[in-house]
Amino acid sequence: MTENLKQMLERASRVNLTGEQKEIQRRSFAYGNANIENERVTREIVNQEAEKLVSA
Repeated sequence: MTENLKQMLERASRVNLTGEQKEIQRRSFAYGNANIENERVTREIVNQEAEKLVSA
């Protein structure tokens, strides 16, 4: 691992995300993984399902 990469990882490890930022990351992760398995999964579908979880 290069020194530059080590420094970037160290800085990234100190970043504190807001709740909204975490939710955006969670949905992006869910979309990316679901879309690999099924190309018919869209960001809109992921957002709709995430909203159902928030409302529950």
